[in-house]
Amino acid sequence: MSMSIKWAALAETAGVSFVVTVATVAVFALGIMALSRRETAQETGNGSGTANLALAGASVCFAACASVVGYGLYLIAG
Repeated sequence: MSMSIKWAALAETAGVSFVVTVATVAVFALGIMALSRRETAQETGNGSGTANLALAGASVCFAACASVVGYGLYLIAG
């Protein structure tokens, strides 16, 4: 019995993994940036509306990152 490797499937898996990893890191960085903007808005006293909007954006970014990690764990365990 000889083993054959499906190179196209391996390359596709590597490509998708790379794209998802880069996207997740970018979304996490956006969340960190939103928290920074919230802190700046609070320090300068530019209103709570901007700070609340930045906090909501950061929460969405971090929730998206957590869902990607959770889905990855689901794929590994399932």
